[in-house]
Amino acid sequence: MRVVVIGSGIVGSSAAYECAKAGAEVVVLEAERIAGGTSAVSFAWTNATTKRPRPYFDLNVAGMRAHLELKRDFGAAPWFTQTGSFDWRTVPESMDDYFENFRQMKEWGYGVEWIDKKLVAEMEPDIDIAAIGDCPVSYYPEEGWVDPVLYSAWLLRAAKERWGAKVRVNARVTEIETEGGRIRAVRTADGERHAADAVVNCTGGWSSQRLGDAQGIPLSSTIGVLAFTPPVALTLRSQLHADDLDIRPDGAGRIMIHKVSVDLTLKKPQPLSPAGEEAKTLLEAAGKVLPSLRAAGVEAIRTTVRPFPEDGYTCAGAMPDVAGHYMAVTHSGVTIGPQLGRVVADEVVRGKIHDEMETFRPQRFFQASATRAAAAHA
Repeated sequence: MRVVVIGSGIVGSSAAYECAKAGAEVVVLEAERIAGGTSAVSFAWTNATTKRPRPYFDLNVAGMRAHLELKRDFGAAPWFTQTGSFDWRTVPESMDDYFENFRQMKEWGYGVEWIDKKLVAEMEPDIDIAAIGDCPVSYYPEEGWVDPVLYSAWLLRAAKERWGAKVRVNARVTEIETEGGRIRAVRTADGERHAADAVVNCTGGWSSQRLGDAQGIPLSSTIGVLAFTPPVALTLRSQLHADDLDIRPDGAGRIMIHKVSVDLTLKKPQPLSPAGEEAKTLLEAAGKVLPSLRAAGVEAIRTTVRPFPEDGYTCAGAMPDVAGHYMAVTHSGVTIGPQLGRVVADEVVRGKIHDEMETFRPQRFFQASATRAAAAHA
């Protein structure tokens, strides 16, 4: 079976690896560089907290487990770090949601516990405990983060060396060819034609685009902003989540900073200055929690499109318009990537359907469109 995977980020590389492992002849077509889109600018937090409803929570938990199983497959996983997360709230109006989430996660069997500030200080001495105040702190020991670019590099290399997969960079797909309502081939901007029995669309924030005979899905994507400090003499190991602020180590002493309120100031991805207002806001917020950052400055600040299908949930499954066209798009790609790769391989290559994925099928968008069109006509 010939499978073309469009996109080489964490979802695309997972799909390519698993499809090749399942016995397919795999070609990966990447418009630019490997994992150079959203995967390259991601906070990359593996988690299932706040993930509702239950099918979405279960999918994320399965993704977390799949990361551990993939680590066993390779014998080592230099792309994966699992050191836990601390979470607290200081804004009174967010407390009800915070406590309700803790209750719900506990009820569903997720790893979370209350932790006192003395233990927080012992585990992460760089934190200014005064920044937490009297707020309760929850701890998620099973959470971690991924380096998505490294992840993609390892999986694609394994797919090539073990099972003969082919990877093409600077190969922007312009058209999916069909015949009799079925996939036949994929064409790229440079004129190459790749025969295919199935196409797996893993283009993330670009998955709304029509590619020849194959339509996309509706998106409501948002903009993400990440700041990176220069190397700082900290011993921070865990992730920190405080209100809308997210902080984690990013290797070689650098710290990654994200804040939702900064994301919301932008309507599209654009170059930002390390000396600009966005960078100053991020560094000031992080400096209240980690005082050592106050004099560090920001070394780089990057923006990206964060892919959200229109209703906010993962979209994975056969597209209704063309047989052999499979969509795999999600905001939770870092967490569920390895599990989604397995699902794609089972459904596309092995013909094994995952009933637990029915909530996430692309058909839901087209059913809604048909209903709206019928109502408008009436």
